Amino acid sequence: MNGADTAWIIVATALVLFMTLPGLALFYGGLVRARNVLSVFMHCYAIACLMSVLWLVAGYSIAFGDGGALWGGLGKAFLNGIDADTLFGTLPEVLFFAFQMTFAIITPALIVGAYVERVGFGFVLIFSSLWMLLCYAPVAHWVWGGGLLAGDAPLFGAAVRDFAGGIVVHETAGLAALILAIFLGPRRHRTTPPHNPGYVMIGAAMLWVGWFGFNGGSQLAADGGAAMAITVTHLSAAAASLTWALWERIKFGRASLVGLVTGTIAGLASITPASGFVGPVQALIIGAVAGILCQEAVNLIRNTFKIDDTLDVFAVHGVGGIFGTLMIAVFGLGSWAAQLGSLVVVGVFTTVVTIALIFVVKAIVPLRVDQETEVNGLDISVHGERAYDHAS
Repeated sequence: MNGADTAWIIVATALVLFMTLPGLALFYGGLVRARNVLSVFMHCYAIACLMSVLWLVAGYSIAFGDGGALWGGLGKAFLNGIDADTLFGTLPEVLFFAFQMTFAIITPALIVGAYVERVGFGFVLIFSSLWMLLCYAPVAHWVWGGGLLAGDAPLFGAAVRDFAGGIVVHETAGLAALILAIFLGPRRHRTTPPHNPGYVMIGAAMLWVGWFGFNGGSQLAADGGAAMAITVTHLSAAAASLTWALWERIKFGRASLVGLVTGTIAGLASITPASGFVGPVQALIIGAVAGILCQEAVNLIRNTFKIDDTLDVFAVHGVGGIFGTLMIAVFGLGSWAAQLGSLVVVGVFTTVVTIALIFVVKAIVPLRVDQETEVNGLDISVHGERAYDHAS
């Protein structure tokens, strides 16, 4: 065991959890109507609790067990055979379990942004649970656990390169979000503006800081590689924030706070898969393009395809993660066959699993709340609480 590596990953684990609680909760919560903010907080918090338990029960074993190419098996269920002295490289394996658990929390939590303001709470819990175990965990095994796409005999001849989750986190969550938005249909108050842009900015700032643990921690060591991953992460976020705001200014004559910080998230999502492989100048290029690319993806999904992916999960996270994954090949740092092929395989798998789970879960609990509940807001109607006396 290496003490420095262990200390850094303990900090990184806390940082990644901080991304969901409270970062993502505030970022998403500020974007919805005031009468739905508590429901967003509830979704993020409940998912964090539930995924933690399920990661212990089976998720970690499926992702990082010693099974075959398709899944890790159940040999490490409930951390069977793992104690404080068991090592994973230079780390206690229980720490690696905890670090990866925070990824298993935030990935289904990202999907929350697609269905806020109109989804049933029971559906959120059941769907998120099954999706993490049956979609996220297998993909994590394929890419990070020695499985189908990056094991000893990878499917496309060379191992896919996804340093911190462009495919595993952002592509899977983005596609699932898009599919759920299609099945749900649009909100009845789709044009209502964000109730608290200040929450959005604070949440985005927390995500930015937490992302240092997300990307820097994925080095699994306290070394120069982790330092470079943090540096390029920051530069990509800064560049994307500026180009998003500039593009808004060019198109609309003004730059908005919500747009600026959404650009931050686009830059962070886009650098994630490449953060362990690129340098500062390459990071600036990725971020600068991402700020415009993801903004145009928002316009395409909202206005051309008329899909109400409420908080633009696919356009920002999905498109950003896919773009960053491809940029690894563009810069000659990975195989085109492996990068493209893995995106296709994971995309098809995620689509099939997500659609199947939607049909299964909505046969058990309603997918969407009724009209009265939606109009009145999920806070008071579903949870019996209200954040404001006069919710808008």
